[in-house]
Amino acid sequence: AAGRPDEVELRLPADGAYASVLRTLTAGLAARLDFTMDDIEDLRIAVSEAAAMVLDEADSGAVLDCRFRLGTSELELTIAADAQSPTAPDYESFGWQVLATLADEAAIDAVAGRYSVRLLVRSSLAS
Repeated sequence: AAGRPDEVELRLPADGAYASVLRTLTAGLAARLDFTMDDIEDLRIAVSEAAAMVLDEADSGAVLDCRFRLGTSELELTIAADAQSPTAPDYESFGWQVLATLADEAAIDAVAGRYSVRLLVRSSLAS
């Protein structure tokens, strides 16, 4: 429907070997939204950090669930995986500092059974 954001889902094995697939898809979606090259590179870095956080907590054999919502000039991304005993988020970690700096909004949800990181990034060209 007109005005409704597009949604894209990607499911991958929760293995760092597939992180490049996630970064490539993210960059392609951001390019579709006319993000600048600098915006896209920042987003690739943020996605790498978010994926690393989730992969560190994911159960063995888990699936990495990635959901994208594409707005007019913004991209919302949630990366999640099953995690029976996730640790509490470390808001002092380097990875979190990178996310907080590069994303317009960032959040971690760590509950028994699931660990997720959500990012919202707006194009620097957005008015």
